[in-house]
Amino acid sequence: MLQSINQLNPDIVVITGDLTENGFSAEYNGVKRFIDRITCKDKVLVPGNHDSKNAGYLHFEDLFENRFSTKNIGNLTIVGADSSQPDLDEGHLGRENYGWIKEAFSGETFKVFALHHHLVPIPLAGRENTVLVDAGDVLDLLNRCKVNLVLCGHCHIPHVWNLNNMLVVNAGTFCSSKTRGKTTQCFNLIQAESNKETGRRDVEKIENGGWKVRVSRVFPHGNIELITETVM
Repeated sequence: MLQSINQLNPDIVVITGDLTENGFSAEYNGVKRFIDRITCKDKVLVPGNHDSKNAGYLHFEDLFENRFSTKNIGNLTIVGADSSQPDLDEGHLGRENYGWIKEAFSGETFKVFALHHHLVPIPLAGRENTVLVDAGDVLDLLNRCKVNLVLCGHCHIPHVWNLNNMLVVNAGTFCSSKTRGKTTQCFNLIQAESNKETGRRDVEKIENGGWKVRVSRVFPHGNIELITETVM
């Protein structure tokens, strides 16, 4: 995975949680050494439910700073939010966070929201009792903010939903053997470009500063499979 990511030379790497199994300090130290080997300068990390076990969120803050963050890179705004609750599997974002999220997405940029828990039920996940408990309110907020892309994880099942021209992209797992059914280890490669960004007039019918977005999966041997391509 490290070799694949570094060869792709991405502008930003987003990791949507479950860095550890039990949130212990020794696990976090190993994770930090691992992530430091990713050469990409800009990284966004949010903790998962496993990372908040045993007060592990305190180690997360020591090593990776904020559990809630906003990053602006060129014409990209990415907001990362901790949806985990200590020693609970289900996620919760909370109304107290809606205001600053709305403010962070007030500009005219490509908008990305990252959290651990999935916002929409996905196939093969069984009983959906660990979806974000305030998922409806959060989806409404992100829709009103005209967010382009939502990144989440939690169930180790890669999947993509297109809701109101907002892509909700679930990550699978790459470093864990806990895959479901016939899924295999993978990570998501997301490419976005606009005619405003490139200055080209021939970028496949992208109008009024819109974006062309491609979501692909990268597998252990480096092969890449295109999953969806859309203009928004």
